[in-house]
Amino acid sequence: MVPINISTRHGHISDETQAKIVEKLEKLPRYYDRIVGMELTIDLEHRDSPQLDLRVSATDKHDFFAAETGELLAAIDLLVEKLESQVRKHKEKLLDRHRSTTHRREETTALPKTAADEA
Repeated sequence: MVPINISTRHGHISDETQAKIVEKLEKLPRYYDRIVGMELTIDLEHRDSPQLDLRVSATDKHDFFAAETGELLAAIDLLVEKLESQVRKHKEKLLDRHRSTTHRREETTALPKTAADEA
């Protein structure tokens, strides 16, 4: 279970809404298992379109950040989509980096010398 910290500015949100938000945010660790914490800040200064900022911290000292403005639960969905995309890209980048080094080593050791290489 990843700790999720929800803070609000200029107002409060109900416990039901907080539970729905937590339920949506709990989906993120499925895409990247190194997530260690999430911080959501909801600015309710403009009630009709609150500002949401989500910061996700990972064990490899990499933070992911997304911001959205709009209706609260719709904005949460958009934040989750943005963070899913960032996390997937980061994970693929790590996997590709790991894969590419082993492939390069295999290619250099497996290639036989040809007459053109010796000349």
